[in-house]
Amino acid sequence: MADEPISLSRETPGVMTGIALLLPITLSTMAIVLLAPVLPQLLDEFSAVPGYEYWVPMILTIPALCVAFLSPIAGMLGDRFGRRRLLLASFLLYALVGIAPVFVKTLPAILISRVGVGVAEALIMVLSTTLIGDYFKGAARDKWLAGQTAFASMSALLFFNLGGQLGAFGWRTPFWTYASALLMFALVLHFTWEPKAEPRPAATAPQGSSWAGFPWRRMAMILAITVYGSIFFYTVQIQASSGLVELGLQNPARIGFLTSIASIGVPLGTLLYSRIGRWPVRRLLLIEFAMLAAGFASMGTAHAPTPFLIGCFLNQFGAGMLLPTLLVWSMSLLSFQIRGRGAGLWQSAFAFGQFLSPVVVTLLSRQAGGLLGAFGLLSAGALIGAGVALVAPFRRGDLPVDGAIAHG
Repeated sequence: MADEPISLSRETPGVMTGIALLLPITLSTMAIVLLAPVLPQLLDEFSAVPGYEYWVPMILTIPALCVAFLSPIAGMLGDRFGRRRLLLASFLLYALVGIAPVFVKTLPAILISRVGVGVAEALIMVLSTTLIGDYFKGAARDKWLAGQTAFASMSALLFFNLGGQLGAFGWRTPFWTYASALLMFALVLHFTWEPKAEPRPAATAPQGSSWAGFPWRRMAMILAITVYGSIFFYTVQIQASSGLVELGLQNPARIGFLTSIASIGVPLGTLLYSRIGRWPVRRLLLIEFAMLAAGFASMGTAHAPTPFLIGCFLNQFGAGMLLPTLLVWSMSLLSFQIRGRGAGLWQSAFAFGQFLSPVVVTLLSRQAGGLLGAFGLLSAGALIGAGVALVAPFRRGDLPVDGAIAHG
């Protein structure tokens, strides 16, 4: 499979282009983490609504479900109608529906606005990732794609604390933060352009109208590993605090601080990936799943918070390496004409793993007699992933390195 010839442009992507496309990944984190501290206030506000205990938490989770289902469509739209212009429109939509709960009064209206956030979030995540793949090449592409994982993790620490501080002024106040999408709109408007591959003379299908040449078999393998890895990644982020409670910690502030320290493993793992990311995929996956397994094993056998947190950190370090490995691997298979759809499928797989993670942990906890036992079973599952990496013929895509992007 060969990429289209791409002509040199008067403009070349620089650091600000990368930053402009890196910042939008934080909006996906904002959609959930920012509101977590005010969830008790939301539950109290709408306690008179029948079934509120089910409906109110959906204010946090609906955007992620939208990303899982709509990301492939977002990629198709980007391939068909142009990535940059659709991304710019998505920022405006995100800001509009994001701050809507400041003004609307009913729970159904807020839930509808959150669906809008999910639609905008799916477009933003897929299109910003695709544009990174369009503008950059080789090691630079790997660096900026890996940076998404680090930025998302570090922003989670910021938004959790920011949401708590703003929540002191009422549960509506944190929603004002969604207006930050307007700043990202300005950055993308100023530092990017609409990428266009030079058309082949023999090409008969317009951009985005055909799935011809899509590497279905190899992408399906990557997507399956992404769902699998995403379950492991979110297990620590979702369940670490519950594990510390089982080990005797009760102070919520201390639990939050300790889990945030353990989560620093993700950006550190991403930093290491930026140094070794050109290693063979098999070697990277073997190391990453082995680290996940070792982390879960330490968590599952811990009798005190300290070894448990060491396991959490080791696990998140491996996860910080795994996610950019999978994203960069998938991008290496995709030519310009189909890159948006491939990025959309990958984001969908990642979000689906996020949705499955608590379900899987609950089922394993029932089988293993508790949460710590479930971590032991997850360690065995990660070892299976390492074993597959040891014997499977995984390799990067065979596309030639992209040149510069033509701009239009």
